[in-house]
Amino acid sequence: MAEIGKGVTAGKLAINVQKRLTRAQEKVLQKLGKADETRDVVFEEMVANFNKQMAEGTKLQKDLKAYLAAVKTMHDASRRLQDCLADMYEPDWFGKEEMDALAEDTDTLWLDYHQSITDKSLQNMDIYLSQFPDIKARIAKRDRKLVDFDSARHHFTSLQKGKKKDEAKIAKPAALLEMAAPSWAQGLISAHQVAQTNLSYNQAEEDLGRAQKIFEELNVELQDELPALWDRRVGVYVNTFQSLAGHQEKFHKEMSKLSQNLNDIMTKLEEQRQIKSAPPPGPPPSRPPPRLTPSPNQQQQNVSPFEDEPSVHDTNTDSTTTTLQVRLTAKLEHFKDFLNYISQFFCVLLVQSAVTNGSDGELPPGFLYKVKAVHDYAATDGDELELKMGDVVLVLAFDNPDEQDDGWLMGLKESQWFQKKDISAKGVFPENFTQRV
Repeated sequence: MAEIGKGVTAGKLAINVQKRLTRAQEKVLQKLGKADETRDVVFEEMVANFNKQMAEGTKLQKDLKAYLAAVKTMHDASRRLQDCLADMYEPDWFGKEEMDALAEDTDTLWLDYHQSITDKSLQNMDIYLSQFPDIKARIAKRDRKLVDFDSARHHFTSLQKGKKKDEAKIAKPAALLEMAAPSWAQGLISAHQVAQTNLSYNQAEEDLGRAQKIFEELNVELQDELPALWDRRVGVYVNTFQSLAGHQEKFHKEMSKLSQNLNDIMTKLEEQRQIKSAPPPGPPPSRPPPRLTPSPNQQQQNVSPFEDEPSVHDTNTDSTTTTLQVRLTAKLEHFKDFLNYISQFFCVLLVQSAVTNGSDGELPPGFLYKVKAVHDYAATDGDELELKMGDVVLVLAFDNPDEQDDGWLMGLKESQWFQKKDISAKGVFPENFTQRV
């Protein structure tokens, strides 16, 4: 037998051509209404669900690939931006090494994010969709076998219905043959014609049984697989988007930390620029010796508040004038003490109005406001606060306003307070070495 191609003979080719012609003829008859068509409404609904499921999965796969392409584009843009910043960043600027490490960490984070989505989400969809082509091909094969089954069924039915007519048609020519043939050959001719009719009938019955078996095997397999595949789509979507959401959350959390680090470096760089461009600070103001409060006896022995007037002890006036002058001086001293007391009272009242008393436990008692050290300050006394540039100090109210010297503040380093909650670490520091936050 001649071969047409590798593994394909002329006989097989002829059979395939005959099958296609038979199917085409059957479909035409069905469309014209001259042949009935086997229908399965439940299976047709399964096929509709399959096509919908395959279309949705293919679209999701396409959109995931587009998302990954966008991630790669953002990664490339981020890398170019980091490289640009690294090229511009001068070696003597603050945080040069930290900036280089930050750029490397950012690049690694983008790479890990892209790879994680590829491995977990996209590959999951690829595996899920890989089963659809085979099932689609078997659905098409099942449709072809259904046409073959209908064609064989119609052929067998037509043979059944026309069997008697065929026998009558065969009998009439047989009578003519028998008349012409010798008597000994007449029985052989009738037997041969009956055998030919039975052979066609038996062949059609075998073809029908074979077509029915092939169709039913495919039909049963697909009726088991299609509903199970339809139910699995929910789990696939859940796993895909849960994985994507988890990687997105991790990526944005880590990127937020890197962005905060970059912001801190830029803040320090700006502070460095301001310090270099600002004039150096003057010396801290001198601190006067502690002021002593005079006792009542000393107050009575004080001289008159008018410097150009002589003391009562140096006058040579009569005793009446001296007594009046002493009384007047004493009253003036008492009035001055009263004014000082009133002044201190109102000062304390105005401090109290601005202080957060620390009832929330976050700030120390007597807190007024925050300042930041813009220069280093080395303490020269035990009650002074050591400052480093960038230190944040919580300014506190003096327990006794009279103890505050001009140009000096009382405070506590914010880092020490939040670590130990110990207010005993407070001290005084020069105001002109800081700026208010």
